[in-house]
Amino acid sequence: MLMNETIAAIATANGIGSISILRLSGEYSYDIALKLTQKSQLQPRYATLTSLHHQDGTLIDEAIVIYFQAPRSFTGEEVVEFQCHGGYVVAESVLRAVLSEGARLAEPGEFSKRAFLNGRLDLTQAEATAALIEAKSDDAARILARQMKGELRGYVEGIRDALLEILAYSEVVIDYAEEDLPQDVVEQIEVKLEKIKATLSKTLESSRRRSGLMQGFRVAIIGKPNVGKSSLLNALLDYERAIVSDIAGTTRDTIEEQVRIGTHLIRLVDTAGIRNAHDEIERIGIERSIAAIENADVVIALFDSSRVIDDEDRSIINLIERYREEKPFICILNKSDLPQSFDSTMIERYTPIRLSCKQDTQLLVETLSTLMDQENDGEEMMLISARQISATEKAVYAINEAYEPLHDGELEFFSFHINSAIRAVASISRPYELDEMFDKMFGQFCLGK
Repeated sequence: MLMNETIAAIATANGIGSISILRLSGEYSYDIALKLTQKSQLQPRYATLTSLHHQDGTLIDEAIVIYFQAPRSFTGEEVVEFQCHGGYVVAESVLRAVLSEGARLAEPGEFSKRAFLNGRLDLTQAEATAALIEAKSDDAARILARQMKGELRGYVEGIRDALLEILAYSEVVIDYAEEDLPQDVVEQIEVKLEKIKATLSKTLESSRRRSGLMQGFRVAIIGKPNVGKSSLLNALLDYERAIVSDIAGTTRDTIEEQVRIGTHLIRLVDTAGIRNAHDEIERIGIERSIAAIENADVVIALFDSSRVIDDEDRSIINLIERYREEKPFICILNKSDLPQSFDSTMIERYTPIRLSCKQDTQLLVETLSTLMDQENDGEEMMLISARQISATEKAVYAINEAYEPLHDGELEFFSFHINSAIRAVASISRPYELDEMFDKMFGQFCLGK
């Protein structure tokens, strides 16, 4: 990527709409805008309604043009935005016009990449910008908006400064101390390290637990065959997505759909009925059902309250017992509109909900909404990407490795591990080694972003 090139991209989604926005960034953005508008100047940060023309003078469209003078722009470069009429034709015509004047088509994420390289964003803000576009809940949008304002950057800087203070003291002692490190100093450093590690570990735990806020909560529906799982899926989706039949084993694979519950977008997974499989295909479906439980954030366990409890129901209860420490379960006693025969004492501890999937699922919807809202009932810092989580894990590992050389008085090795922790934490916002990670991370962005 050459930073002196002027780049262009359509920043709005492809398709029919009232407005399309095209972005230019780079040294010649302003000159290209003057050629298209046939004007002698554009006032910075002022919306100008004007006609746009091809090189031969042919009229393209009437549009709003906004010029952002460097460095007061998103990328820190000369930036121009063309707000033209939407649709498939007009924006593409404007794009062809700017390319013919010397701009080139931007790579995915190149605008944000330039903003980072020009000091307008750090990596936490860049990742938050990309994630906000795909936010799955109101809570996620609020968290990401705070991170765009620098909340995570401030957290990282605080951790890094605390580690730098410890490293600086260690380096001074290495250079000037002629005696063993006093025990009280070792204890003071250890207390500081414990505090830093506890903070990082709490952030890791909270980020893993609340990952559904960013990715969309994954909710698996489990139960024995013909218990009403597909009926529940259809009821929550409000349309017939899964085949409903009295024949056991109708669903032989997992079915996944998205639905909004409260302020959250969740992924519902309807699984194959769990029982002793009658053939290879059904066995594979049941294995996928168990995998769906392991991958779910929340599990809805369905029981048929009109039938006597049997071994297949007990198998479901055993699965609940196996995973109940790892994730929340909602137990549903379905078919409450029929005569009741199910002995619910074995699942009373889970406060089962009695309902009929074919009549009313509102109580379940409210329970799901409350449960997901609880995942964001705190103000803990949150890591929003696998890259950030990996960097934090490396920092915690390096701190753990530093204890032994600290106690043994081997400060050179202690400093090495603390420096590793600093580099790991710093990589969350502005790493030392840039190029390879930039290409991988910014390459996931949208065009025009």
